Amino acid sequence: MDTKFMKSNVEKKKPQQADPHIPAIAGALFGLIMLVVVVSAAFADGKVSDDILGIWVAVWTLLGIYVLFALKVASQWEKAVVLRLGKFKKLAGPGAFWIFPIMDNIPTWIDHRVMVTPFAAQKTLTKDTVPVDVDAVLFWVVWDAEKAALEVENYRAAVDWAAQTALRDIIGRMMLADILVGRSVIDKELQQVIDERTTPWGVTVQSVEIRDIVIPQDLEDTMSRQAQAERERQARVILGESEKQIAESFAEASKAYADNPTALHLRAMNMLFEGLKEKGALVIVPSSAVDTMNLGGLSGVVSMAQNNLPKEQK
Repeated sequence: MDTKFMKSNVEKKKPQQADPHIPAIAGALFGLIMLVVVVSAAFADGKVSDDILGIWVAVWTLLGIYVLFALKVASQWEKAVVLRLGKFKKLAGPGAFWIFPIMDNIPTWIDHRVMVTPFAAQKTLTKDTVPVDVDAVLFWVVWDAEKAALEVENYRAAVDWAAQTALRDIIGRMMLADILVGRSVIDKELQQVIDERTTPWGVTVQSVEIRDIVIPQDLEDTMSRQAQAERERQARVILGESEKQIAESFAEASKAYADNPTALHLRAMNMLFEGLKEKGALVIVPSSAVDTMNLGGLSGVVSMAQNNLPKEQK
């Protein structure tokens, strides 16, 4: 997979966060506007001197600037990592909180919601050297914002790359047949491997789901023909078992007829009758059978009976 392509995907997956400074900026601007209005009114009435007015303007200006840079607001699902003079101080939020300007800074905001990261392994060779494309989805969440901010440079990109390398490693250790029929096994193994890699970063993996497995078209056609041949083989085996059971039944029946030629004679006549009663049926009987079962006389009787039938029944 192209490295530049993957980097661009990682950058696109970063969610757009609202600027947490907007509420503080709006409050500070509102305070400064009210200060200007009050001071202008007092100065116009001549109730305060110029020196006192200058002091009040300076004090309120400094207070507004402090509020502008010191008041921060974190959303319900995020926490701010506060560093004081370059060292970790605290995790702030959600809600409003204060920092000391110049001394404190917030390098990152950690999102505690469940993240969904799609990842893929393209043209990865299985254990039996078959190239496959596998798409999966990773569900993960940050459980320790301090570790996510301090232990890894970019925890989102790190989780993405860890998931891809784990998927490639597992595919390379499995046969194609096991991959096609064992998606749930791959899901559990992927979750375990990725979770072991991301736990030191304060990230836990909730689940991994394989979305699609794509194999070469030629191999897919070959596997389809193999499946058809296997089904045909099973059909032939079932047919052979049926023939075997029928033969065993005939063998049992022959034992019953062996010592009873009259029963065999009646059975043969019944079979002949069943064949003759079908309209338009043609039955070919060997001459030996005619002599044995006296079918000549029987045929004459049948012909005479048919000639004596009324014309309406012919």
